[in-house]
Amino acid sequence: MVDTMITYLRDLGLGDYEARSYRALCQTSPLTAYEVAQQAGLPTSKIYQVLNRLLEKGLVLCVQEQNRKRYIPRELEEFTADCRYQMEKTLAGLEEEGRKLMQESQVSYIWNLKGYQEIIDKARQIITGARSEILTSLWQDELLHLAPALQAKHAEGVRLGLVHFGDIDPTLAVGTCFSHPIADTLFQEKGGRGLTLVVDSREAMMVTVFETGDAEGAWSRNRGYVNLAEDYIKHDIYIMKIVDRFDALLIERFGPSYRKLRDVFSDEEERREKMT
Repeated sequence: MVDTMITYLRDLGLGDYEARSYRALCQTSPLTAYEVAQQAGLPTSKIYQVLNRLLEKGLVLCVQEQNRKRYIPRELEEFTADCRYQMEKTLAGLEEEGRKLMQESQVSYIWNLKGYQEIIDKARQIITGARSEILTSLWQDELLHLAPALQAKHAEGVRLGLVHFGDIDPTLAVGTCFSHPIADTLFQEKGGRGLTLVVDSREAMMVTVFETGDAEGAWSRNRGYVNLAEDYIKHDIYIMKIVDRFDALLIERFGPSYRKLRDVFSDEEERREKMT
């Protein structure tokens, strides 16, 4: 059975022998090189080479006791704190260099997304990278997954406009929320739920989650694609503001669920039909 701690150490870049030796020292120390090999189940012919690599990485310390060299591990909390600092520093540098290259190349693609979990992970990643504003249009199922990330960014001062299909759970509300009044009608027409997300007017994703649970969509920084997604959400917000103030009149003029308003191939109203 693979030891979980050894697996974690390997994930942080240690070789198998290095991970096993460090774990042995965490369990019992100080130890001689021979004792480390015995405790870790390693060949004694390799142990000095392994310990020297751990010394170079600053993960163990060699002390002299009664004319014998013994080894002690670096405190695990110090080791993980250093790994965390170095990783965050590396990732921040990588992101900055990547942004420069993307700006220089002006290359923009539309990436296909498939699979519900992949889509939720991508949406959460986009939200986390927001700097100034987030626009999103989504349903309760997806909001349950994304609310913590949205709330965290809003707490940082990021502006947030949200169109929610159906009644929203007050505990999940964040930013300025608009409830879409004809969610059931749209669900039936489209055969599923929609998720649209735009961050900082620079990247967007548009997704459909089908009744079967399958999901597919696309993400891009393509200017035209981002504008399309942004205009779609803004248009819905404009409509929600109108509906909130003139709902009764809209139903009177266009019928239940505003069916005549939503008929884009004609310009008719219920009142006109009744008069004829």
